[in-house]
Amino acid sequence: MTIRVVIVDDHSVVRAGMRMLLESDPELAIVGEGENGQQGLQLAHKFKPDVMVMDVTMPEMDGVEATRRIKQEIPQVAVLAVTIHEGADYFFRMLQAGASGYVPKRAAPDDLLHAIHVVAKGDVFLEPRIAKELVFDYVSRVRQGVAQESYDGLTEREREVLALIAEDETNQAIANRLSISVKTVERHRENIMQKLNLHTRTELVKYAIRKGIISLDED
Repeated sequence: MTIRVVIVDDHSVVRAGMRMLLESDPELAIVGEGENGQQGLQLAHKFKPDVMVMDVTMPEMDGVEATRRIKQEIPQVAVLAVTIHEGADYFFRMLQAGASGYVPKRAAPDDLLHAIHVVAKGDVFLEPRIAKELVFDYVSRVRQGVAQESYDGLTEREREVLALIAEDETNQAIANRLSISVKTVERHRENIMQKLNLHTRTELVKYAIRKGIISLDED
């Protein structure tokens, strides 16, 4: 199945480089390019692509506003942020606007290609180093009293299950890790969804990142 992609970046050299990279993947088809968020929004309406590869800081309309508008008006279009900005504030703004992934421009080419495939399936992609920095930042703010360590009524076991779900573990793998049955994992998953009023794994991942409870290994 071909994944239809639109590239939105205000630097023509960056767009050209991305085009060359994406064209090396036979499963990707570039259907449009834009140099600002306004053009990105127009292209999203025109082509209804599977994935928008979106820069964050651009003239006329930035990537955050463009993403918010696209997700409101054409929710089936996945947005992947690709940017030089690696701060938590930029990431959370894009995530809250509806982006399904965030890849720094310093990332390896294969990471970008993989991220496009991941978000095209309706899943979430986070470059590991970025995810770790976000988790550490959240923990630091909790310790300083800036953020509250609240899990909206989840039990300790449900938090463990949520973290493993967010790390893309299967029910069987979670059961093995926690020494419980698959049926118990399924029950925990249902309880988590109900308590948090979430409906998909993408929403669970976003929640887990926002709360800083994704478990990530050190490099």
